[in-house]
Amino acid sequence: MKDPMNDATLLSPGPCLISLATAVPGHEIDQADVEAFGRRLFAERPKTFERLASAYSNAGIERRYSCVPLEWYGQSHGWKDRTALFVENALSLLQTTTEEALQSANLTPEDIDGIVVVTSTGLAVPSLDALLMERLPFRRNVQRLPIFGLGCGGGVLGLSRTAALAQSQPGSRWLFLVVELCGLTFRGADLSKSNIIATALFGDGAAAGIVQVREDGHRLTSWGEHCWPDTLDVMGWLIEEDGFGVQFSRDIPQLVRTEMRIAADDYLSSAGCGFDSIDRFVLHPGGTKVLQALEDAFDIPHPGLATAKAVLREFGNMSAATVMFVLERELASKPRGRSFLGALGPGFTAGFAVMDHS
Repeated sequence: MKDPMNDATLLSPGPCLISLATAVPGHEIDQADVEAFGRRLFAERPKTFERLASAYSNAGIERRYSCVPLEWYGQSHGWKDRTALFVENALSLLQTTTEEALQSANLTPEDIDGIVVVTSTGLAVPSLDALLMERLPFRRNVQRLPIFGLGCGGGVLGLSRTAALAQSQPGSRWLFLVVELCGLTFRGADLSKSNIIATALFGDGAAAGIVQVREDGHRLTSWGEHCWPDTLDVMGWLIEEDGFGVQFSRDIPQLVRTEMRIAADDYLSSAGCGFDSIDRFVLHPGGTKVLQALEDAFDIPHPGLATAKAVLREFGNMSAATVMFVLERELASKPRGRSFLGALGPGFTAGFAVMDHS
């Protein structure tokens, strides 16, 4: 297969990201305050906490944003309370990002033909897209696809699904939405190591992008994924009586270092573009250890994944939404050439995409 960068078909219409907007909720929380809170919360396991306390300083995070104040995390909450807060705050963030993305693209809600919504941190039936239609004047025949359960991989995988839908219906405009309110999943009664680490990493955020088939722009030329066998316990949720229980393995950085490049090379080979044609990497910053593992896996020289590190430092890990924050910053620099998008999620699954800029 020919490299599309050297092929005349590059100028043929394809799914392009024509606008992108991000948003965070209003409660800004410093990492030092989260550590102090965690020390009080896990007072019953002082030795365990002290052994893991370095995660706060080593996380590469200075601040995060939450839809609830820090005091909320010290109280008891069940599914009903968490779900009500999730729906209220998710809709608010999605409305904000949708309006900004539409304005940037010089479009109105009536111009949108389809909506894809990705989340893994809360439940809503009717789904968030249907609820959003009661706030913004979308056409009543708009197509809708809510996606749940992709975890941190949902940014790249959801954008890929949106591109595929746009490509299958030339002339259509698709709104891609992702919202993750990771803080609302925190369970104070869970004194596990994973939950302690989670308090050092996760924040809340949302993004909206518009995808349309056209001849120029930030064009998604290919996408793919890889799900490794016997890795279902690497990352995901445990369904507990009072909410989601966080599950992730300490082996993730090593899996990334040893397995990610092989899967990415297979994908790029099937997509017909060589690894040496990649100009920049837009990768989900799961944490500093994961970022280092990604730099090692892809042989990324200094300064490495600087944009991803900056997003992690300023916002924390917002699950699926995070890579869209990274992409937004990369696009602001008006890039040329080719970007490689990647993220990891439950399954254990890697999502990939190639974006050509013109």
